[in-house]
Amino acid sequence: MIDVYFTPTPNGHKVSIMLEEVGLPHQLLAMNMLEGDHLTPEYRRINPNGRLPAIVDHDPIGGGAPLPIFESGAILLYLAEKSGQLLPESPRRRSQAQQWLMWQMASFGPMQGQAHHFIRYAPEGQTYPVERYRNETLRLLHVFNGRLNEADYLAEEYSIADIAAWPWTRAIRAIGLTLDDYPAVADWFARIGERPAVMAGTDVKNAANLSSARPVLTEEQWSNLFGKNMLDAPTR
Repeated sequence: MIDVYFTPTPNGHKVSIMLEEVGLPHQLLAMNMLEGDHLTPEYRRINPNGRLPAIVDHDPIGGGAPLPIFESGAILLYLAEKSGQLLPESPRRRSQAQQWLMWQMASFGPMQGQAHHFIRYAPEGQTYPVERYRNETLRLLHVFNGRLNEADYLAEEYSIADIAAWPWTRAIRAIGLTLDDYPAVADWFARIGERPAVMAGTDVKNAANLSSARPVLTEEQWSNLFGKNMLDAPTR
């Protein structure tokens, strides 16, 4: 059994989709970041970075004690190794999958994440950071579209790279963008969205207060996400 410390964000959905695709036994353990579930010493022993998702594999590769793993890209790589699925056998395609996974982890996700913050949480009226990160997302969509004009999938076959990129492609609507100018991405997005494992893996939705355009947070909730409570939480 694999325990998944989970919240239904794009990064969380990478892991829930992957587990549905490969069929490994797992359970989703709902975490409430507004209430500070990610700040507890117990969770920090699993993920010292205090972010979500994280997993604990109670039957890890190689045996031994339960293995905690944090960072969504690292989790996808581990699950691909454990299951023997969705990381290409061809060295060239395997490298492509790893490269595009790193592209998503370093660029396509973080740039949108910054745009999300300034649009949804920061004081209104800050136009420069919104345009900065939205424009960088547009640049990345152009790169993405170019790759998908060359191949049906990021690594030529469906892989963890596509699983990593798909939830963040869906998330662009939350920062006011569409796929209208990126037809190859739109076609790829539609095809992957029809996969049963993708539909099952994204079935869990955010609570209404986090799905709204500008959530109204209490001081305690803000502190848990961005402020003193988050800064003061133990790393272990």
